[in-house]
Amino acid sequence: MNWLTEFVRPRVRTLLGRKEAPDNLWHQCPSCQQMIFHRELESAKKVCPHCGHHMRATAAERLGWTFDKGEFTGIDLPKVPVDPLKFQDRKRYSDRLTESRKKTGMDDDVLVAHGSVGGHKAVVAATDFRFMGGSMGAAMGEALVAAARLAVLQSAALIVYTASGGARMQEGPISLMQMPRTTIAVQMVREAGLPYIVILTDPTYGGVTASFAMLGDVQIAEPNALIGFAGARVIEETIREKLPEGFQRAEYLLEHGMIDMVTPRGELTAMLGRLLGLLKVAPIEQQAA
Repeated sequence: MNWLTEFVRPRVRTLLGRKEAPDNLWHQCPSCQQMIFHRELESAKKVCPHCGHHMRATAAERLGWTFDKGEFTGIDLPKVPVDPLKFQDRKRYSDRLTESRKKTGMDDDVLVAHGSVGGHKAVVAATDFRFMGGSMGAAMGEALVAAARLAVLQSAALIVYTASGGARMQEGPISLMQMPRTTIAVQMVREAGLPYIVILTDPTYGGVTASFAMLGDVQIAEPNALIGFAGARVIEETIREKLPEGFQRAEYLLEHGMIDMVTPRGELTAMLGRLLGLLKVAPIEQQAA
């Protein structure tokens, strides 16, 4: 059988010109377990066509979905010291950064770009959960400050997508310092009379929730996104009570007045365009003139 499987079968496949199908043609929905063809999933912006589950997206995908015609200009973000505390747990922090950079192709967990959203000028920042859980370190703080300064310079709206597990423990107090820094960045936009819109995605937790993620003039969440400060299990152990069903889900937060709306991903770009019009952001043609 070894001779048949290792020599004859490959030879027959070569003669017939048959090729193995790529492994990534089909994706399984983590909610309903249905298989989805990759092109169908891409056209649906990673939303399951069977059950409506919103799968996690990369920062680059969110930028492409948000800007008109998927066209935008990315900006170079300020560099920050690598491993300032020389932190090490099971691995060195510098090694974790190297691994995440190879996996994602990003310098850190935030991308910032500018362009047109619904015909209105906008600066968009998006965090990427694949990069160390979208944790907030000095790089994220610098990115948000840079995005805010660019928005003020261009008289543009600032839109931020959040996806984070919280502060980056490997940077200790440096990470915690980003909470007031990002809050000041939001205030810069606000003092310039420009709108600041936050889209909360799954998951958004910890220091990100406690700072710039909950300061939007308009707070939007994707369906069923987990949003909170501490995890539900930690809260239950602390207060010694059972939490309500759906606690920390986007719909629960909407019902209790924590956010303004829950918007499906397919409708989000159109909603952002309408909001920018209502918030009096000048059309990009008018600004260019």
